[in-house]
Amino acid sequence: MITTLKTLLITGVAGLALTACAAMPQQDARLGAAPANAEARAEIEAVRLEADRQAILSMAGEYAVTFDFAEVLAIQPGYELQEPTSTPAREVVYVIADEGDFIALQHLLLVGPEADPIVIKHWRQDWAYEPDRLMAYRGFSRWEMLDLEADEAAGAWSQTVYQVDDSPRYAGLARWEHATGAATWEPAPSYRPLPRRDATIRDDYDVIDAVNRHTVTAWGWTHEQDNSKLVLRNGEPRELARERGINTYVRTDLTGDASAQAYWTATRDYWADVRQAWDAIMLADSFTTEDDVDGTLLYGPVLSQGQAVFFQARSADEAFAQAAQIIESRVTAEGEPVEVR
Repeated sequence: MITTLKTLLITGVAGLALTACAAMPQQDARLGAAPANAEARAEIEAVRLEADRQAILSMAGEYAVTFDFAEVLAIQPGYELQEPTSTPAREVVYVIADEGDFIALQHLLLVGPEADPIVIKHWRQDWAYEPDRLMAYRGFSRWEMLDLEADEAAGAWSQTVYQVDDSPRYAGLARWEHATGAATWEPAPSYRPLPRRDATIRDDYDVIDAVNRHTVTAWGWTHEQDNSKLVLRNGEPRELARERGINTYVRTDLTGDASAQAYWTATRDYWADVRQAWDAIMLADSFTTEDDVDGTLLYGPVLSQGQAVFFQARSADEAFAQAAQIIESRVTAEGEPVEVR
């Protein structure tokens, strides 16, 4: 039976397996669970864990992507809804770590001519099974790390999302729900910084309170967002407007994907050092980032160092030394400047 359930889950026909899980005999508190039942339950949980892993891993690949966002409701009187946006893109997603209970997926954008595109490092998503801690964005470029109780994390995965320079963005915690033809992960709403589509052109709100839903299907996957744009600067949070977003990833065979592989091969050692630096910073209970005196965002200079490595203008070590100085000048942990090693 376990072998059959494993086959069903991994091939995406998860509904039957979960029905079987639900049908497993329940423990009688007066008698205790029979060893056979306990063993069967452990195997079912292992199958469920593998189904979760396969859902996450299946987000890797080559995709034709559409980023669709539309403000749908003005909350504040006089607010004018922004025009909807729909942006097509080509994206390659690599598995850069798979340690069983931890998976990291790196997104790369292909821009320009299909046959010879420019490669731009995009966002990263890290998935951790039953984590001890969860990152929480508090607004105004400040994050906290929250300790999780064992029952909160039981059976759940955290997703931590990072920006193009591997600096943190937001995180959530939820259990994967498997059904026939689809697997869905949906955490509780959480704060996140302004998206770049707004951060560079407007300053009338401070944070997005977002529902972040991932659904994996046979043809690809979607990232849905139910966003409330909040003003925090005057005391109590005040909702400005609501927005709906859906990023649709349709699996396809991209022309020019060799450029993505060439970029990642050339720069992965540099980015591994940058990730390690942020991992060390995130051991603190709280940390903040800031722009420089000219208003330059943190991600630009760190991303540029990666480009320098790709074009062989600097070695990975030289580029990381420059990135470390940038991070040290812009980041504090628990109120003190960080030291990047």
